[in-house]
Amino acid sequence: MKILVAVKRVVDYNVRVRVKSDGSGVETDGVKMSINPFDEIALEEALRIRERGQAEEVIVASIGGDEVQQQLRTALAMGADRAIQVSTDAAVQPLTAARVFKALADRESPQIVFLGKQAIDDDCNQTGQMLAALWDRPQATFASKVEIEGSTATVAREVDAGLETIEVDLPAVMTSDLRLNEPRFVKLPDIMKAKRKPLETLSLDELGVEPAVEIEATAWEPPPKRSGGRKVDSVDALVTELKNKGLL
Repeated sequence: MKILVAVKRVVDYNVRVRVKSDGSGVETDGVKMSINPFDEIALEEALRIRERGQAEEVIVASIGGDEVQQQLRTALAMGADRAIQVSTDAAVQPLTAARVFKALADRESPQIVFLGKQAIDDDCNQTGQMLAALWDRPQATFASKVEIEGSTATVAREVDAGLETIEVDLPAVMTSDLRLNEPRFVKLPDIMKAKRKPLETLSLDELGVEPAVEIEATAWEPPPKRSGGRKVDSVDALVTELKNKGLL
């Protein structure tokens, strides 16, 4: 069984995000970039499934320029068997990403395509669901526990009311939630070994995917600074203030 894991290059979650002075985007020059944390959790779960003997190969894939090779090498150092870079300099939106991973699924025939539930840069939470629709396969989103038995996966998923447990037939699309696991620490010897693992580069044309810009961002701006709070003397005064601010 193969598992395909999608990883995205994002600004590290420990870095304070700054908007460029001209409002054209987020500042990335000299900023630490990492694997999207939810994608890292998805990769860790795929590696654990393989280590339990329930999968033979874990493949990681990322979309972008040569800079994404850094994150692919990190994924290889974590334990992935091989990596695929889908090379493009164009901005990739969720639907295009879903089409890319659908093409890779057709090419690699994985039993599971694992993604993070969302990326921390755009918070779209769309790619996994779109991929399931395009691939015409079941989906198990927001997974907090995954158990594989034969050709069936039992997935506990985070929902507003608590936990929901579902069964899906494989092949399937899964997206990881925060509580699924804690990713392993990458050691220096593993980083050195990762340099010898195969990293394949494909173009969008080779996969038959045309980048489509469905949404265009015209300007970026930081959120307004929070104003200081103040104390009130009673519950009635609190209710009055909330009404005055349009919150009730």
